[in-house]
Amino acid sequence: MTVRTRIAPSPTGDPHVGTAYIALFNMAFARQHGGEFILRIEDTDQTRSTAESEQMILDSLRWLGLEWAEGPDKPGPHGPYRQSERGEIYAKYTQILLDNGTAFKCYRTAEELDQLRNQRREQGLQSALKESDLALPAEEVAKREAAGEPYVVRMKVPEEGVCVFDDMLRGSIEVDWAQVDCQILMKSDGMPTYHLANVVDDHLMEITHVLRGEEWINSAPKHQLLYSYFGWDMPKLCHMPLLRNPDKSKLSKRKNPTSIIYYQRMGYMAEALINYLARMGWSMPDEREKFSIEEMIANFDINRVSLGGPIFDQEKLSWLNGLWIREELSDEQFATAFQQWALNPEYLMQIIPLIKQRVEKFSDVAPVAGFLLSGMLPITEESFTHKSLQKDDIRRILQFASWMLDTEQNWNKDHLFAQCKALGDAMGYKVRDFLFPLFVAIAGTSASVSVVDSMQILGPDMSRARVRHALDTVGGPSKKEAKRWEKEYRELAEALN
Repeated sequence: MTVRTRIAPSPTGDPHVGTAYIALFNMAFARQHGGEFILRIEDTDQTRSTAESEQMILDSLRWLGLEWAEGPDKPGPHGPYRQSERGEIYAKYTQILLDNGTAFKCYRTAEELDQLRNQRREQGLQSALKESDLALPAEEVAKREAAGEPYVVRMKVPEEGVCVFDDMLRGSIEVDWAQVDCQILMKSDGMPTYHLANVVDDHLMEITHVLRGEEWINSAPKHQLLYSYFGWDMPKLCHMPLLRNPDKSKLSKRKNPTSIIYYQRMGYMAEALINYLARMGWSMPDEREKFSIEEMIANFDINRVSLGGPIFDQEKLSWLNGLWIREELSDEQFATAFQQWALNPEYLMQIIPLIKQRVEKFSDVAPVAGFLLSGMLPITEESFTHKSLQKDDIRRILQFASWMLDTEQNWNKDHLFAQCKALGDAMGYKVRDFLFPLFVAIAGTSASVSVVDSMQILGPDMSRARVRHALDTVGGPSKKEAKRWEKEYRELAEALN
């Protein structure tokens, strides 16, 4: 048997360090067993998936030194490797489940589903809905079918008993079937859900081992059941511990930059970042902290993974990156690496149109554009002194702007300006005053090039991180303020949308 593992990211935003973390362990496991690691794209969410995001995922994983044997850019015998191109395959296997009686069409409306769940909660029961809860009278089903009303296809799930499955790190795991609902397999638009596509793809692509985040443990019973419905063997499961913020919460962009592109833009070496991710819950036999991918693969043993939540700490990453710089780069290599990072033509060509009109000689460039070649800026509370804005105005603007930017998908400068202006208007500030704290947060001064142009160049994660850094500098909201501000922000956001 050839060991085959996979990573299956969704192209709905910037490439996440969590994706790289899981991809690394899948690749190391496959290579250590002389097997194959493949990449497929889970783009069934057509409203959020973009070709640009897919390309960023491929580029970022390659920058980190991760390579796959098959994928959307490396055709193989198990393609296509984008789920959006496998619609006929999913329709075929959905029909198989309908024909063998292990799935059913559900015509329930969203309102009816909410009512059913509320009734179960009021009765003190699990909110997971079963076929018996969802059943409609035969004449009502016929009526809705004749009217062409939308339906979804759901899998049948036992109403009682316990599901038992094995995990490579955790041993035998039990989940009460009462907690598992009749999962939707095919949505009303004809697109599969993750659960159906995941099982069908893993089987057809001959995946033997699934290494994924522990957030998928509760989905394992559904997947095991689907494998049995199809009469297939299930791959071995290994649920990896989740990356955590320093406060032990799940790693999230609200508290920690999560984009691989952010760390690339900050000037971290790819070798150091992948080394650090390898240390997340795993260690070398000799416990040394600095090692290459090749050394990891040569010494890899999945049983050395610790289930304690690994902490993603930027300070520790910076320390490790410093080791890589000092121990692995000669002066000539350092100069080349720095030039590729700071002075590469692609990045420079974004900056030059902004600064060309503001300089008279080349020695003026560094003072004008230095903030675009920096990490966190050396700002202080005094940096935000303003003739008409008080400290609480600054704090409130930065917090509301941070919340807005955290959810923003469109990072185009014109869109960002429109969003900032709309939020500023809603908060009662002139656009110039509203943008002042953002200028300081992003550029270190209000006397700079357009802040939205700068944000577009810096990218989402760097921009968000600088706004959060600015908020920390002037003092974020207290718990009482945060509760009040969040309510106010939600009301403003709903009104704006």
